[in-house]
Amino acid sequence: MALSTRSRPAHRRRLTLAVATALTLVGVGTLVAPTPATAATVNPNRTAAAATVDPNTNPVANACGSGSFNAEAVLNGGTWTARNGSSTVYTGGDMRAAVQAAIGSLSAGRTSKQRVVVRGSGTISANSRISLPSYTTIDVCGTINVTGSGSGDQAPIYSRGTTQVEVQNLAVTGAPLYGIFLRNVTDVVLGQIDMRLSGGLGVRIDNRGDTSQWSRNIRIDNVYVSGASSHAVETYGVDGLTVGTVTARNVGESGLLLNQTINATVNTVDAENAGTGTGYAAFRMANRNGRIGSNYPTNIRVGTVKARGGGRGIFCVSESGGASIDRVDIANTGNNAILIENCYGVNIAANGGTISGGGEVRLAARTEFPGNRDIVLRNFTLVNSRIRESPCTTNLTISNITLNNSTINRC
Repeated sequence: MALSTRSRPAHRRRLTLAVATALTLVGVGTLVAPTPATAATVNPNRTAAAATVDPNTNPVANACGSGSFNAEAVLNGGTWTARNGSSTVYTGGDMRAAVQAAIGSLSAGRTSKQRVVVRGSGTISANSRISLPSYTTIDVCGTINVTGSGSGDQAPIYSRGTTQVEVQNLAVTGAPLYGIFLRNVTDVVLGQIDMRLSGGLGVRIDNRGDTSQWSRNIRIDNVYVSGASSHAVETYGVDGLTVGTVTARNVGESGLLLNQTINATVNTVDAENAGTGTGYAAFRMANRNGRIGSNYPTNIRVGTVKARGGGRGIFCVSESGGASIDRVDIANTGNNAILIENCYGVNIAANGGTISGGGEVRLAARTEFPGNRDIVLRNFTLVNSRIRESPCTTNLTISNITLNNSTINRC
């Protein structure tokens, strides 16, 4: 049975619709048009497409280590040798020292990227880092295994206060504090990143060294993270983020967490058992994510969120919003399939999808922030679950939901 579009009366009521119906519901409230952004500018041309790689300028499109380079660190037997042209700049058994020496041999004061290729696998301490200065590309053709313990912001790949940094290929094992740590950076490319960890956080990109400046223009092509005790990928204070795919397997917290990030395009988040037993989610937005000035124009665009098991599927919280998620594929989450809590301007599943089993789809609010506003849920199939709105959302639209042994409870 198809229900005709209807408006919610001014007084509160509870509506429950059950089992195998095609549903169209529209909640009417006050919609405030956004005013022009002041803190940053929304880019209306961003779309949820995978980041592109130009094979003529990005050797990562070819085999690891192919193409021209300026310096290299090579493992032969148990000895690392770093060279720049005919000059040997390091010989010894320390992978980190060899790679850092190769980086240090690049031209001082350069204003275009120079490339270092690492050929071989080795270990580095969790309490150390390989630091990338501006205008540096690194291509790691091997695996960095992180051993021991450390503190602070140590990471196998680290860069701070830099521009034009690129990591073409990288594989990390062990338990680093962070697999990649980037702070107050601009014009960064992360290509093919593979982290099979036993702890730590995968990729962290933020601006917490100087919060008056955004980290800007970050591109992540493909990241796979398993076994992290924290998030697979996390951003905080980023303006301009393009992500191809984040694949998270058995991570302790979120698959992809965006904090205070604007103008972001993500093709796919694919998470299994992300945040099991916690309130984290396959895809989480927090801390005024998507807020530009004091408004929430659509500037966070996600193609697909896929979640199996874990904590939540999608979680929007703490005055975040300005987000459009085209498609959902969520099943058997241990916590809410979707939780929208104190968020504004969120549009979920314009292109359809399925939410099956696990926790409910919940619209909630904490008292310290204004309640949800301008939320759209539409075009998906809901199986063995429910949508629950409590307290009331201002301007909530629920339309074209196919219910299979499921209900919708309005406030």
